[in-house]
Amino acid sequence: MNIDFKKRHSLNIIGSGEKTILFIHGFASSQQAWQWITPAFESTYKLVLLDLVGSGQSDRQAYDENRHQTLMGHVDDIIELCDALELEKVIVFGHSVGGMIGLLLAVKRPDLVDQLVMMGTSPRYLNDLPGYYGGFDRESVDQILEMMELNYAGWASYLSSVALPESEGEKERKYVEASFLSSDPKIACQFLQMTLLVDYRDALKAVETNTVILQCSDDSFVPLEAATYMSEKLKNSSLVMLSSKGHYPHVSNPVETIEAIKRNLK
Repeated sequence: MNIDFKKRHSLNIIGSGEKTILFIHGFASSQQAWQWITPAFESTYKLVLLDLVGSGQSDRQAYDENRHQTLMGHVDDIIELCDALELEKVIVFGHSVGGMIGLLLAVKRPDLVDQLVMMGTSPRYLNDLPGYYGGFDRESVDQILEMMELNYAGWASYLSSVALPESEGEKERKYVEASFLSSDPKIACQFLQMTLLVDYRDALKAVETNTVILQCSDDSFVPLEAATYMSEKLKNSSLVMLSSKGHYPHVSNPVETIEAIKRNLK
């Protein structure tokens, strides 16, 4: 296999520790979102930073609509990367849908994942009442996707204010909006549809890896009920509450996020 992983994922490896942390960003984001987090870990861990194919500075030519129409396409990308780098027993830290990619990685290749940290992650965004509350009904999801297709800039402005309220910092909200706007609209729409409409609840029972779930006190994308559901279904997990509001605590409140990560790493 002759793959230029640095080009494909805009790969960056920093830090000097023996233990490795692999960071997986969320929807319409990139490895740049970790810039407020990584300095706290560089002296004690090796950090693997990547952009998912189709996101950030990744090689857009590597994006395959068939391969990447499910999260497993991204999981397979990361498996190829980890095998090429000869990584094993790493800590996987995933934000939002990046956390679910990390979970699916732990299911498919448990030898690669020593610990999983998920932040703002949901196994299913759609409600399945009365037994499951994911935070969205189908009509709301359809409206979001329609807005995205009709007015991408307006969608980015609206959704960034939902994802990170102005009370958490206008500069931080604008960073999230800029991240949305810098994404390829077609790929972002496909990725968001895939994210919001899938159901990975059955995958939870297959996870044996030690798992930490970081959950903001008020997350408009992932309600506490979804995080609690995951913590109850995962065999070896702990739910850690953050005082931060919104969906991007690593952007709006990196100090609290760093402290929570450090307290819960194995």
